[in-house]
Amino acid sequence: MKKIEAIIRKTKFEEVKEALTAADIEWFSYYDVRGVGKTRQERIYRGVVYDTSIIERTLISIVVRDINVEKTVKAVQRAAHTGEIGDGRIFVIPIDDAIRIRTGEHGDIALYNASK
Repeated sequence: MKKIEAIIRKTKFEEVKEALTAADIEWFSYYDVRGVGKTRQERIYRGVVYDTSIIERTLISIVVRDINVEKTVKAVQRAAHTGEIGDGRIFVIPIDDAIRIRTGEHGDIALYNASK
């Protein structure tokens, strides 16, 4: 099992959600997050100077079986891509175990139904 964490532009969230659904990934968590990126600049809008070094993004957290890692990463990458600086990052992290609280099931079966 792997945990996939993707930090994406907030404007790409709906596209990524649809791509994950199309890839049969039906369960994930997401959070609004802020971070600091490489780009440092100020923008002026209506005479007010804004510091754009603090970037608002969405963090998507997904735990999948090993067989679903590649298709999940590709779905996120395709949907979140704009080709511009600040598209985000994808991290793949090993997971030792998963336990379904209701039934006590361990491992892959605790993630989804047996058929997936």
